[in-house]
Amino acid sequence: MQDLKNARRKFLRQSAIAATGLIFMPTIISCETRSGAPSTSTAPAAAPEKTGRKLGIALLGLGSYSNGQIAPSLQFTKHCELRGIITGSPEKVPVWQEKYGIKDENVYTYENLETIADNPDIDVVYVITPTATHKDFAIRAAKAGKHVWCEKPMAMTPEDCQAVIDACTKNKVRLSVGYRMLHEPNTQKFIALSKEKAFGEFTSATSYAGYAGQDPPTDYWRGQRKMGGGALYDMGVYTINGLRYGTQMAPVAVLKATQDRPTDVDVTTEYTLEYANGMTATGKTSVVTNYNLLKIEGKNGWHQMDPMQPYGGVKGMTSEGTVLGPPIDGKQQTLQMDNDALAILNDKPCLAPGEMGRDDIRVIRAIIESAETGKSVDI
Repeated sequence: MQDLKNARRKFLRQSAIAATGLIFMPTIISCETRSGAPSTSTAPAAAPEKTGRKLGIALLGLGSYSNGQIAPSLQFTKHCELRGIITGSPEKVPVWQEKYGIKDENVYTYENLETIADNPDIDVVYVITPTATHKDFAIRAAKAGKHVWCEKPMAMTPEDCQAVIDACTKNKVRLSVGYRMLHEPNTQKFIALSKEKAFGEFTSATSYAGYAGQDPPTDYWRGQRKMGGGALYDMGVYTINGLRYGTQMAPVAVLKATQDRPTDVDVTTEYTLEYANGMTATGKTSVVTNYNLLKIEGKNGWHQMDPMQPYGGVKGMTSEGTVLGPPIDGKQQTLQMDNDALAILNDKPCLAPGEMGRDDIRVIRAIIESAETGKSVDI
């Protein structure tokens, strides 16, 4: 118990020194989702090492997704492990240290993040905070010479995403976006069917992701538009990325879109995308209605994921009756982080590079513009 108290005091002392004062930065609550896009770095931070070495991960943001999904999943990874935490909430430090055995020297605040550059225990900073904060934290981590894993949505605007990509490239660190579904085996079988066009040329696509909640309160970041709250950023990114890997194409325009905004943020968004070959796809996302489906139709049949993205597992099917399932044992995030760690260790492209995250945000912004203007918007 005395060690925990000492750790708390050290955290407070570090923060005070970094901020040249005794006031903490306002606590940020953590938030929680083929193209051939290249890696955002031409080389890892250091020469490739033996894959037997585990990468040290520091989680930036200790909210519900870190606590409920990422940290538990790191207990089962083979190529990386939880070694550090970065938080604006000193009361969380002793709890995390006791639960995960994190050393005092691997505890950081938002104010002194830059000093992580001197810590060889930490190889990767995983940014798991509200969307509007991703850009600044990711850039600071990159400048500290640490590889960056960034939760989805990658950032608020394509320009913010590009700034992160540029920072990672300049500092020769790797960047990956937390699109967990790309690493999930049944989804990978689904993607393989798309790549080979198993049911002929695509004729249409449908992508729905929503849950039956309620309009988030405006004093919570998910209820604030400027912070990245609302259905489109929260759940809609699954539908947009799902259409990307499901069709293996990038949309060229948003034909139409509607948003239900009872307060500051949208609770439901519907949209229609157009592709260069003339095909259209419909998307729907909500935080007040439950649905979960990704379906790709071809001239000779279809393949689908139903459901397409819950933590508890996904399952697919084809028009021929083939089942893509059952749901895998273990956590999707374990596969995600191991694959991203291997990409760094072996200097290989990752499955979800920054360019993919940027392009999905470009679609999100076009959907918002179409909903606000009532016009089609080129992407």
